[in-house]
Amino acid sequence: MQDDRPVVGVIDYRTGNSQSVVHALNFLGVPNRLLTSPNELIGADRIILPGVGSAGTAMAYLSAAGWPEELRGRVVDGDTPFLGICVGLQILFESSEEQDAECLGWLPGSVQAFDGLEVRVPQMGWNQVHRTSGHPFLAGLPEAGHFYFVNSFYAVPADAGDTAATTEYGVPFTSAVARGNIMATQFHAEKSGPLGLDLLSRFATTPQEELCLP
Repeated sequence: MQDDRPVVGVIDYRTGNSQSVVHALNFLGVPNRLLTSPNELIGADRIILPGVGSAGTAMAYLSAAGWPEELRGRVVDGDTPFLGICVGLQILFESSEEQDAECLGWLPGSVQAFDGLEVRVPQMGWNQVHRTSGHPFLAGLPEAGHFYFVNSFYAVPADAGDTAATTEYGVPFTSAVARGNIMATQFHAEKSGPLGLDLLSRFATTPQEELCLP
């Protein structure tokens, strides 16, 4: 019997946490495969870019492998659903203070550091996420829920409409973004228990015409 469910491609790069995402997708029974190079995008209906580590290192690796051009063609110029996680959210913006990195520039804005004099850096552990958007990706979540974070930097969108959820850590910051087929979380959905698994399931299984509304 043919399986018509979308296949989720998980980008595997040296600074990522791709195996944790694959484990979560397997637990959910979601068809998925690791992508080690852009030519493996064929057959992937949705794309997840997980990330740990630093923005500059991630961008250097992705650029050397030719990912930015291929991803822009499929996601920004196309309509493939995309989910960034942690550093995978930060590099969607134009630049990051971390390693003075030039990022993908899909969303207007920048990434800046938490004030280490005000809070412990990195933020590591559970924190409350407040949903602020009606985007379908987050629509099934409660208005506030707890998710798992590991981050020293946070995104500052230039367009407030891109913010889909916020969190407080010394300052209020954007902890999820959503615009059409581009979605991302600063928190680690794959490590955030039932609420995080629900988000991954929504991204992987919701019909594309319902998931990717403006």
